[in-house]
Amino acid sequence: MPSITILLAFIVGGLFGTPPAIAQDFNLVPIPAGIATLGDPDGNANEVTKTVPIAAFRLMRREVTNRQFAQFARVNAYRTTVEILGEGHVWGRRWRQETSANWRHPQGADSDLADLDSHPVVQVSAIDAEAFCRHYGMRLPSEDEWEYAARGPRGFRYPWGNTLNREFLSVVTNAGTYACCAPSTADGYTRTAPVGSYPRGRSAFGLDDMAGNVWEWTSSRFPGTPTDRVIRGGGWGNNPYCLRTAYRHGNPPMIGLDMVGFRCAAD
Repeated sequence: MPSITILLAFIVGGLFGTPPAIAQDFNLVPIPAGIATLGDPDGNANEVTKTVPIAAFRLMRREVTNRQFAQFARVNAYRTTVEILGEGHVWGRRWRQETSANWRHPQGADSDLADLDSHPVVQVSAIDAEAFCRHYGMRLPSEDEWEYAARGPRGFRYPWGNTLNREFLSVVTNAGTYACCAPSTADGYTRTAPVGSYPRGRSAFGLDDMAGNVWEWTSSRFPGTPTDRVIRGGGWGNNPYCLRTAYRHGNPPMIGLDMVGFRCAAD
């Protein structure tokens, strides 16, 4: 198995050259500067509340799709860390390591991207996400930026507001069962959905899929485990507790999972 040092050298060592201008089809939404109250006093120990200033930035309206990532990979002859390491993580009743899983085969050799062009790319690591964003002159958002953008100016508990019930869940997001945690077909999709499929769940700033569909990598390190990277937003297998705007989790930045993708930010 290649070492992390070799992988980082492969990714960072002059792979891409000069980034092109940000493409119009990334649909960057202006997020105004503001004072954000983040965290959740009723959440877990990782959700300590704080008030921080957020500078103005821009964030992709929707998650990066398979079509967009395929174009990036083709232009750069890019190999993801999952492809190099030779295994991805696939969710069933628990996480399992699957040697044949990668972004082209999200659940392993028997899966592919047929009819999934407009679905969010998965089985990409934080390093892959950063490489994609950097290629287009963008970056990953920090977790504070991400949470502020998800909450909106009124600091909602969910992107769409402060409440969520069982009946409303399937019309605002692609998520799992109401009780933790398994895929649900009630929203129309067992796993990922085409980005932007749930306009009723759109955030106050006009962002789609900030809860559910796939978790999203950020540029921030996870408290207490500085080698891990923060992911936000919950995914297609999560229940409402994980869909809250304050909920946070940490993953090693080298791994890929079939419930984790990303979107890019820009200044």
